[in-house]
Amino acid sequence: MEIVKDPGNDQSLAANHEALLTHMVETYEVSLFRTCYMYLRDKESAEDAVQETFLKAYRALHTFRGDCSEKTWLMRIAVNVCRDMGRSRWMRFVDRRVSLDLLPEPSQEYNGYNSLDLASAIMQLPVKLKEAVLLYFYHDMSMREISDALGVSASVVSKRIKQACAKLETILGRGYLHG
Repeated sequence: MEIVKDPGNDQSLAANHEALLTHMVETYEVSLFRTCYMYLRDKESAEDAVQETFLKAYRALHTFRGDCSEKTWLMRIAVNVCRDMGRSRWMRFVDRRVSLDLLPEPSQEYNGYNSLDLASAIMQLPVKLKEAVLLYFYHDMSMREISDALGVSASVVSKRIKQACAKLETILGRGYLHG
């Protein structure tokens, strides 16, 4: 879906923005929830983060130039919202124990691993590694898309994913990630 910029018709522009936001919500709500949930480790906080992501996206639609995909743009907003929420004093008081039945399934199948074990292990990673791995394993994003979403170079993303895989193999105790 494309944003139509017609400065002479504010009503048309608002309707276009609402239609685009509706499209984004329908298309990306579940993936954003997965990311926010894995990042924040709390269902209610993840739901709040997704709402905040869409609110920020709606307010910033006029600045979206299309240099990256909608998904990449939304993931960048979501990661930043989660970072901000994670730094808040409130998060110190949230019970961040995760229910295994709420953990999302990765978007890709990998040989020989249990997805619950992998999700639990990912949640133990340091934040910077977790961000890259979530976008890679759960959203099937390319290095370039992840780099755009996180605001770092593709080589930094590659390095973080390699470091995360090494830590995950240590946590999991098997060669899950090299299948």
